[in-house]
Amino acid sequence: MPRFEIDVDPCDHITVDAIGKPGQRVFYLQAYQDARTITIIIEKAQLLSLAIGIEQFLAQITQQYPQLDEASGDYVEHVMRISPPVDPLFRAGEIGLGYDKDRDRVVIFTKELLTEEDDPESAAQARFWTSRSQLRALARWGQDVSSRGRPICPQCSQPMEPEGHFCPKKNGHVH
Repeated sequence: MPRFEIDVDPCDHITVDAIGKPGQRVFYLQAYQDARTITIIIEKAQLLSLAIGIEQFLAQITQQYPQLDEASGDYVEHVMRISPPVDPLFRAGEIGLGYDKDRDRVVIFTKELLTEEDDPESAAQARFWTSRSQLRALARWGQDVSSRGRPICPQCSQPMEPEGHFCPKKNGHVH
């Protein structure tokens, strides 16, 4: 049985952001409902995958339900910034998407990252129910947030450090 399960249904607002200097940033998923703030730590790769996955997922929904209005991806940067308190409940190990056609709501579900010793059934879970427009704004903002970090090497697709970059593609192996 999970340590705890949280449902934020519906989210008044949902966002992602990073705190710290490039190369040392910590990424967060944060949702608000009334006076409640729920924060989860995510990895940069999870944010990038989520942003891409959201756009693909929304395209599938539009294809299945062509009568739905197009989801807007408009956002205001200062509104999308993460807000205190930044007190994460857990680090996400899994992130997924679902859709409730009767309510026209999308859910982002997250599951806690566990160690090998932990019981897989004990992972905390959080579900964030959003509109399609909230989700698209989250994806577009997330792409902006992730692109503000270290530049990506065009050859190996790894982040480049400011003091120099050892590219494994140039000599054939990684140290």
